[in-house]
Amino acid sequence: MGKPLFYEILEKPATSCAIGICSAIWFYIQKSNIGYSHVGLSYETALEGHYWRIITSAFSHISVLHLVFNMSALWSLGVVEQLGHLGLGMQYYLHYTLVLVVLSGMLVIGMYHILIQKFKLEYFRRVTAVGYSCVVFGWMTILSVKQPSSKLNLFGFLSLPISFAPFESLIFTSIIVPQASFIGHLSGIIVGYAVGWGLIHGMNNYWVVTMLGWTALVFVFSLKKSGTFDLNFLEIEPVTDPSLPSVRFFAAGTRRSLQMSTLPDAGADLV
Repeated sequence: MGKPLFYEILEKPATSCAIGICSAIWFYIQKSNIGYSHVGLSYETALEGHYWRIITSAFSHISVLHLVFNMSALWSLGVVEQLGHLGLGMQYYLHYTLVLVVLSGMLVIGMYHILIQKFKLEYFRRVTAVGYSCVVFGWMTILSVKQPSSKLNLFGFLSLPISFAPFESLIFTSIIVPQASFIGHLSGIIVGYAVGWGLIHGMNNYWVVTMLGWTALVFVFSLKKSGTFDLNFLEIEPVTDPSLPSVRFFAAGTRRSLQMSTLPDAGADLV
């Protein structure tokens, strides 16, 4: 008989939080009648500068079945948090979850670009990726490298050898769910192997904070530039003292600009 759910939650706090966040976002999307096209990631929206969708697409889901499938797999993969003695553990899990979210999203756009520009497959202009499966496939791949002898349990009855699970799951989901994002899943696998094989390594608190900071900046300013939301709180009013520099954002048509000014020397015109 397994442990009570409460104890398992305590043993997988980061996984439990991720599941809670994805579930809350799904509930909000359903209540607000937000379509996946409004939060998903596509080639066209990336060209329009909607880089914030790399984050929103990862934590959003189309249906309750989509959510349940991803979260059940993620729960099984939360065992990573319990493997601190193998160099994994909760901190490792948090650090590389951030890497998986950001890099797999960027890789999806890069692969779309190659397919469209190099192979002229215009179909991928219309494909919208959404869901946490890029992270799920990434952790599945990392575990297949770090713990090749273990098994992955899905839904409490389906058990897969972890060493084959990434590509078994890739083929399986592509067959039973034709609308599943093959590119998104493959991107998670590629980034997962890069982490598992040590090609991406050395993530510590400094690099996590740095990556989070840049991600937050790109998220907020691309959200503002896209005009999807009116972020008035980003407006910076100029200071009233003319002897001090002033910084303000101003709108010119559909573009945003940054203007800095100070008290100039005679004959100088600084903009």
